Amino acid sequence: MGESVPSDVEADKLEEILTDDASTLVPNDAADPPAIVETKISPDIREKYEIYSYRNAAVVLSESHPQEFGELLGALRDFSITTTMIRTAGGNESDIPKLLSTVLRPLGWYETTIQGDLLVKLLWREQVSTTKAGKPVFGPKSREVRRANYLDGHKIDYAKGKVAFDLEWNSKDQTFDRDLYAFSAFAQCGVIDVAVLVTRSESLNDIFRRLGPSLKKDGSVETKPNGQERLTMEKYGASTTWMGKLLYRLNAGRNGGCPVLAIGITPKCISDWNDDDTA
Repeated sequence: MGESVPSDVEADKLEEILTDDASTLVPNDAADPPAIVETKISPDIREKYEIYSYRNAAVVLSESHPQEFGELLGALRDFSITTTMIRTAGGNESDIPKLLSTVLRPLGWYETTIQGDLLVKLLWREQVSTTKAGKPVFGPKSREVRRANYLDGHKIDYAKGKVAFDLEWNSKDQTFDRDLYAFSAFAQCGVIDVAVLVTRSESLNDIFRRLGPSLKKDGSVETKPNGQERLTMEKYGASTTWMGKLLYRLNAGRNGGCPVLAIGITPKCISDWNDDDTA
């Protein structure tokens, strides 16, 4: 009898166990040395965010794409959220992702989808005639095989030049697989050289626990079906997009050959919070 194949639910539970391991919360040897990030990214950005570079992403961005990198750093430098934004429902469609889109869209960062056919050329030589002496004469032959829509549907939320960017604030963590696969496909086709992916830092979790109940979009307190208040922390579960889930995938090489700069949003991005605040 062959080995049993785990169900999707069992697989999710297994990955949850694996990513609960503290070792998955830090980059492994697949990541670049921290000194590279320190050299290529200014101190004010490093103090505000948690940053990791894979496959020399920080070097590629700073040296090969300084304009695009400068625009992203400018948007991140001005990025500021509030506790009300954090508490309010909306997931990845909340006001938080819109803070970056309102800055980047006017600068030419557009949602981009890749589509392409695969064209394969078969080349060989075959006998086409003979000489008077009876020796075979060979000539070149070829045939083309085309596979329509070989690449179809891979989407990146923000792309400019050969740089990709995305923000995952509070989606299902499997969204990272989609993002990294898209980055890899774009890079393999030569469409992009590098990608930047922003998500929540684990350091936000303590604040989520202290913010009290979550809010509906109209500002009223959100409740569960049993009438109890829904806590803000309950919206930001372990199976949503946060840095631990991203590092787990980057450590495993799910970005393929695409360099990725992983950036985590920390409490220093919250304008109306200080360590003395309580719920």
